[in-house]
Parts: sequence; structure tokens; C-alpha cells
Amino acid sequence: MPIALLALAIAAFGIGTTEFVMMGLLPDVASNLHVSISDAGGYISLYAIGVVVGAPLLTIAGMRARRKTMLSSMLVLFTVGNLLSALAPTHGLLLAARFVAGLPHGAFFGVGAVVAASLVAADKRAQAISMMFIGLTVANIVGVPLGTLLGQAMGWRWTFGLVAVIGLVALAAVAALVPQQPKPTDVSVRGELKAFRRPQVWLAFAIVVFGFAATFSFYTYIKPVLTDISGYTPTAVTLLLALFGVGMTVGTAVGGRLADRAPMRTLYVFLTLLAVALTAFVFASHSAVLAAVNVFLIGAFGFAAIPSIQARILDQAKEAPALGSASIQSTFNIANSLGAYLGGLVIAGGFGLTSPSWVGALLALVGLGFAVVSGQLDRRSRTAQPARVTERAEPVAMSEVSG
Repeated sequence: MPIALLALAIAAFGIGTTEFVMMGLLPDVASNLHVSISDAGGYISLYAIGVVVGAPLLTIAGMRARRKTMLSSMLVLFTVGNLLSALAPTHGLLLAARFVAGLPHGAFFGVGAVVAASLVAADKRAQAISMMFIGLTVANIVGVPLGTLLGQAMGWRWTFGLVAVIGLVALAAVAALVPQQPKPTDVSVRGELKAFRRPQVWLAFAIVVFGFAATFSFYTYIKPVLTDISGYTPTAVTLLLALFGVGMTVGTAVGGRLADRAPMRTLYVFLTLLAVALTAFVFASHSAVLAAVNVFLIGAFGFAAIPSIQARILDQAKEAPALGSASIQSTFNIANSLGAYLGGLVIAGGFGLTSPSWVGALLALVGLGFAVVSGQLDRRSRTAQPARVTERAEPVAMSEVSG
């Protein structure tokens, strides 16, 4: 794997830290700015909205720029957004700063996936993409716990100040390690949007919305389950969240290797295993040991499919690989919101704290269904293509005979 992937992984580490660390700092920020916890939840929502809005818009705006320039620009915006978050004096300004920090998220990963794939041979694309996303998963092991501890010890503003510094380090790493690539030519908004006419592109989005909402349905409500049912202390839960991050990292690395060999089969296998693990957690949550094992497995199975879906969107949206890949990031945040909403709905309905795991298992199976449909379309396309070639060849052969 090229050293340039390290620069992308450092950036992904910073992005992953700022995305998830607010969950651990929410009570501290709410208290400091004198707002309720429900109002402070807007800091998480506005970041997600920034991702959804920024991914397609910034990718289209920068489609004529060199990819290295685009990566650097997104990191500058990321750094500014986190610096503004650290300095924001009021609730409203912090909401705005979090929105700004979320804007470059999707565009960076969209362009970064294209760059990562271009640095290696075709049979190692998914593995290269997974190396970038490992930075995101490591953030949940190291960045989020340490950022939370730093914020609790010295104040939450220090955490976002540190993330801004990570952004500067990533910017320097991209400048030094990522090779310059040719400037895109013959690109247009209309041409980029043509890729979205393909059913396979929308099926990829559907796989993400439902398949990965499964993980977020579980993860959003993991803390009360582990404390109230599994019997862990709040401090121990922090370690289990790091264990979930370890599972994410292992799953991303393994999934990247398998996706280069058989991307659709990898999707089928891990979405199935995710549904099984989420179902098992309903029963395993009553045992401290089994709950910990399941937390690791859900993290691994939930993220092992990400390299497959990233590689798939590069194949299916060839005219607009960066826009397609960036849009996948928007879709991940929609999945996040959907999973959290549905999980909260069943808890509010009185079905218990473990009920989001049942919801997650069902969502994983729906995502698997869309993956199967997508695979069937692939087979039909491969079967029909030789037939079309034969039909075109026959008249030529007859004319040659008659001549």
C-alpha cells in the first residue's frame, strides 16, 4: 500500500474524531453554554446535515479542480470549522460551526476514495480504500475516548482545538505524500449526473440506507443497554465503545481484502452476519462477557461491507466516481439518522432497551435484499451482453457469405 494512504488515513482520523466525540462531550457543552441536552443534540444533527448538504454540492463545485487541490481545500474547511467550534461563544454560533465542520466530510471521502483507488492496481482498490477508512475507525478507538477525557479534564473547547491541529497535520501530510494527478477534463454537471440514471447506483444507496442503519440503530442506544442490562459501569462502557471501534477497524481491514476478490459475496456474507449478531445481542446482553463479544462482532460485521460498497459505487458511477462516492457519505448519515430514529421509536413504544437490536436485524435483512437484487441485475447484464454482440455479428457474417 502506498505511503500516500497514510495522509488520507490521518485526515479520516480527524474527521471521525470530530464526528463522534460530541456524543461524549454533550453534557459538558450543554452545561457550559446553558442549554438543555435536547437542544445540545443539535450539535450532532447540524454536523450530519452539513455532511448531507456538502457532499454533493462541494464535489460538483470542485469537479474541475485537481484532486489533490480538492483534498487540501476540504481539509482547510474542516480545520476552520473545528477552530470555529472551539471558539464559538454562543449556542447558535456553535451550531453554525458544527454545520461548517460537517460540510467537507463527504466530499473529502468521495475524492479520497477515488485517489486511493488510483494509487494501486485494479485488484487492490477496495483494500486501498479500506486503508483510508481505517483512520475513521481508529478514531473510535483512540480519538473519541481521548477527546472525551481531554474535554472533561480541561474543557470541551480544547478537544475541538486539538482536532483543528489534526486537520493541519493532515493538510501537511496530503501536501507532502499525495502525488499530483492530472486535472479532470471534459467534465460537466450534466455529465456527472448521468451516472445517477443507473438503477445500480440507487440500489447501492439503498443498501447503505438500510444495511448501515442497522448498525446505527444498535450503536445509538448502546450505553443504556450496557449499564442497565449488562451491568457495566459508565467507565467500563467507555472501554466497550473502544472495543466496538476495534471491531470496526478489524472489519474494515478484512472487508477490504475480501472485497477485491468478490465484492457482492462480501456484502451478502457480512450483512447476513450483522443480522445474526444483532439478533444474538438481544439475548447476549444479559451476560457481561457475551455482550462484550457481541459489541466487537457488530462493529466488525457492520463495517466490513464498507469497502465493498465504496468499490461498487466507483464501478457503477464511472462517469462521476467522486460524486457517487461522496453521495454514499451523505447516505451513511441518512442511515445514521434513520437507525437512531427507528431505535428510539421502539424504545418509546415500550418494547425495551434491547428492541433497537431487533430493528437493526430487520434493517440488515432489508439491506441484504437490495444487495441480492443488485447482484441479480449484474448477472442479467452479463448474460445479455454476449447475446447482443452475437445479434450484431450475424448480419455482417451473412453479407460476407452472399458477397
